[in-house]
Amino acid sequence: MSGLQINFNALKEPLGFIKILQWVASIFSFATCGGFKGKTSFKISCPNRTSLNGTIEAAFAYPFRLNQASLHSTQEPTTCGVTWSSYFLIGDYSSSAQFYVTFAALVFLYCIAALVLYVGYMNLYRESRKIPFIDFLITLIATFLWLVSTSAWAKALTDIKMTTGESLISQLAPCVNKMVYCSFDSVTSMGSLNVSVIFGFLNMILWGGNAWFVYKETSLHGQSNVSTHGAGTVAPPAGM
Repeated sequence: MSGLQINFNALKEPLGFIKILQWVASIFSFATCGGFKGKTSFKISCPNRTSLNGTIEAAFAYPFRLNQASLHSTQEPTTCGVTWSSYFLIGDYSSSAQFYVTFAALVFLYCIAALVLYVGYMNLYRESRKIPFIDFLITLIATFLWLVSTSAWAKALTDIKMTTGESLISQLAPCVNKMVYCSFDSVTSMGSLNVSVIFGFLNMILWGGNAWFVYKETSLHGQSNVSTHGAGTVAPPAGM
């Protein structure tokens, strides 16, 4: 078995260069989603008063278990006769968020391992029949999982925006039952979460495009070339 042979030329080829892009894109994917912290707020006024009496806030963050994010008043624990800490945001989107971030982190680790293989053991990679084929299978699976995880996360993000946005007022019993008058105030910008979705689909494109270059390293590609050349050979007439 061939040993370690450092050669950075592999990074100049599409196989290695795209792997670097995949590595960087995976970092942006889990960092923009997993590091998010936000807050939503609305203002309230008591039924017997016309002026605003306070602001109610709720902080939320990854992994977006909104049903565990309690409300609190910026003035007093009980405002307008309502103990706001007993109310929570609605929804649990942790499964989609954690699936997306965990998968992105695993891809990050796999890219590091693949780059070490390409740079240090490319001779072994190209001499082996199994390693390129395994790399090809993982590439196909990763492409599919990027599509699934990003689509699920994009749907969850849409629901998070709805839950923490202006529709929040219609979900809270004190506001719906006119115990207090509520008016939506603000919510933290979710631009970084939008970026995470963009990078998720970008990763899918990168992995799908790289599948061809990984496929060319497998024995399947060599067999298809042999079959094509063999089919194009015309047998000479009998007797010649």
